[in-house]
Formats: sequence, structure tokens, C-alpha cells
Amino acid sequence: MMKLPINPLAIKLFAAVALATQISACVPVVVGGAAATGAMAADRRTSGIYVEDQNIELKTVKKIHDTLGEEAHVNVTSFKGNVLLTGEVPSEQAKTQAGNIILGTESVRSLTNELTIGPKTTLSSRANDSFITSKVKTQFVTENRFSANYVKVVTENSIVYLMGYVTQKEADAAVEIARNVSGVTTVVKVFEYMP
Repeated sequence: MMKLPINPLAIKLFAAVALATQISACVPVVVGGAAATGAMAADRRTSGIYVEDQNIELKTVKKIHDTLGEEAHVNVTSFKGNVLLTGEVPSEQAKTQAGNIILGTESVRSLTNELTIGPKTTLSSRANDSFITSKVKTQFVTENRFSANYVKVVTENSIVYLMGYVTQKEADAAVEIARNVSGVTTVVKVFEYMP
């Protein structure tokens, strides 16, 4: 067997490439962490409650999907432990099951179950809902009557749900702005009011 000489420059180049691939893998984590930190800083929730809301959403979405399967389309949104369920389920029993999963989850304070019974919405309907949500959020920023980060916007089948920990004045402004966005059929308040 013939031994090839080891080139020190090749070793350094290999080490540099290996290190670069590891560093670039960290960039999305660092950027994502910075974005989440920025969102938390502009939110009235404490960082602990913000993280707990994320945990509630992640845990319950999986449980609901595992329980109800592909026939259901369920969105879970949590704000200060107040959970909003939107989407479509095949039966009243499925709606109840989804609600029970939420109510059985640690740190959940209340449930607003807005699930409808019927077939799942189409992808084009969901795309339209995303577009409506973005228009409402943009209008919050444009009108600048309150910090847009104080209100969470969820749209399902052209119905806009508004969540947040807000003053009565902020809630009224958010509802007025959302009602005047084209494509919105109804605005539903799911606010917790500040004293």
C-alpha cells in the first residue's frame, strides 16, 4: 500500500470548509431567535407567557390532528392562555373532542371554540384568508392608532378574529379598522381587556 503525503494546506482548507458549513447552519437559528425576541419585546405578554402560548399551540395542534385525522382542519391560536379554535370539523363530536383537548391542556385559561361543522375549506380560500390577515395587519400599521403588535389577527373563511391584551380604545380601533378592510365578512372580538 502506497502512502500519500499529507498536504497541510489541504487540511486547513478542509477544516475551513467544514467550519463554514457549521457556522452557516447556525445563521437561521440566530436570525430566527432574534426575530422571536423582537416579537416578544413588542408584545404586552411576558416572555414566559409568550413561550407558553407557543407551547400550547404546538402541543394541542398535534393532539387534535392525531385524534381527528385528515378530515379536520383546525387552527389553534393562544394569547395569554386564552385559546381560539378556528377551522372545520366533520361533526359536533369532533368539535367537542377538539375543545376537550384544549381544556385539558396545562396553562389554558379559556376557550373560544369557533370551529364550524362541514367540509374543509379549499386551499384558495385559505390563501384568501392569509391575504385578508395581511391586509388587516398592514392597515393597523398604516393607521398607527395603536401598536400593531398588541393585536393578533386570525382569518378563517373571511371571518376576522382579533385577539390581544388591549384597552377598550385599542379594541374599538382594531375592530373599526378590520371591518373596513375589503374581503372581511365579519369581525369577532376575542380580546382580554386591560384594567
